[in-house]
Amino acid sequence: MSAQAGEFRRVGEHTVHEGYIWSVARAEFEAPDGARFHRDIVRSPGAVGVVPLVFDAEGNPSVVLVSQYRPPYEDAVIEIPAGMRDIEGEDVVEVARRELIEEAGLDAGRIDVLGEIYPSPGMTDSITSICLATECQVVPTDRQGPEEAYMEVLHVPLADALAMVDRGEIVDAKSVVGLLLTDRRLRSADGG
Repeated sequence: MSAQAGEFRRVGEHTVHEGYIWSVARAEFEAPDGARFHRDIVRSPGAVGVVPLVFDAEGNPSVVLVSQYRPPYEDAVIEIPAGMRDIEGEDVVEVARRELIEEAGLDAGRIDVLGEIYPSPGMTDSITSICLATECQVVPTDRQGPEEAYMEVLHVPLADALAMVDRGEIVDAKSVVGLLLTDRRLRSADGG
């Protein structure tokens, strides 16, 4: 049995929790056969992840990653710099620039949007934009909160970062997608 999204209908929704950035809603839907069902949905303004790409003197690509403590996992997670779209109306590229400065101490001469992902479609309406930052210059960081205060900045050859994905050392969804899209972009630019 296959149904198109237009055959489902949201009947109603009410907020059960209002947080600083996110809210949780209890929504009721109607399936194509008329059956009604409920889902809890985390409403989010979305996020932006940015892959800072730098080249050494020989032209070898590296990326700048961060390792920071993530309370839900009670562990440090290796990620691309990223942040919430928590300033209403702020452009994706500006969010990427702001987060890159805050977390990695880099300002990019160029930022391109590589694509968007739905990081967890079974529980949230969040959309994460993935950007590529090039022509990066070192600037002072502007870290926010205790997790960022203790984060570690990692400069990793792109090939090593991709191997870390393969080995399961980088498991954050936006980072995996961002690294793979960056590699694809470089390969297409090189004709291979």
